[in-house]
Amino acid sequence: MVRKIAIYGKGGIGKSTTQQNTAAALAHFHDKNVMIHGCDPKADSTRLILGGKMQTTMMDTLRLEGEEACTPENVVQTGYEGIKCCESGGPEPGVGCAGRGVITAITIMEMHGEYEKDLDFVFFDVLGDVVCGGFAMPIRDGKASEIYIVASGEMMALYAANNICMGMVKYAEQSGVRLGGIICNSRNVDGEKELMNEFCEKIGTQMIHFVPRDNIVQKAEFNKKSVIEFNEECNQAREYTELARKIVENENFVIPKPMTMEELENLVVKYGVID
Repeated sequence: MVRKIAIYGKGGIGKSTTQQNTAAALAHFHDKNVMIHGCDPKADSTRLILGGKMQTTMMDTLRLEGEEACTPENVVQTGYEGIKCCESGGPEPGVGCAGRGVITAITIMEMHGEYEKDLDFVFFDVLGDVVCGGFAMPIRDGKASEIYIVASGEMMALYAANNICMGMVKYAEQSGVRLGGIICNSRNVDGEKELMNEFCEKIGTQMIHFVPRDNIVQKAEFNKKSVIEFNEECNQAREYTELARKIVENENFVIPKPMTMEELENLVVKYGVID
């Protein structure tokens, strides 16, 4: 049975990079069939898998050619290790609601049965920390059964993660969605691992993996590749492969217990966190 996973996190935290590298590790080292559905209007959730190519989005196809053209043959591309890729896209700048594009795009893919075609994993890469409207759809409507949040030991990253947990709690009973853990994409701040462990403990989940900071991630991006494709023997490739393994084997799924703002502020003060 295909596992449908939504990846959330603060804008700029490295969510899409982490997601693409994890997907590459799942396909290359764990022999999994993977699809990425980008739900960010920037449409950059698949470009490392596609060799840097920004693919035509579903919303652009709808606007220019109509719904009849919005078929998997036209909007789904295959990249590194056979990973399927599509991008929801968004409205023209300043016009309409980008969240509506997510709803429309996922509905069309479901209508064509695209998420069920010999896949082990489908990843929904969702815009930043926005959990309202269309961007909450993977949580609200049970489109994803598992949520992972990318965060770091910084105040705004933790604030965003806590907000996402609040959104999950609101819809968890009706949709069945559960939190699989926090992925720490390290920023090398003092006491980061300890802070993240305590944050996870307080909201009732696990830090599923601590991804160290490594410049090879940027080097791979400059070469329009995931780390796995760029250099599968490097330390960072092993980190993403270990994260992928933990996701494959994970059985610790919970409804989180978000902190109050006062509790969160006290926690970051304890560790001297300053954004």
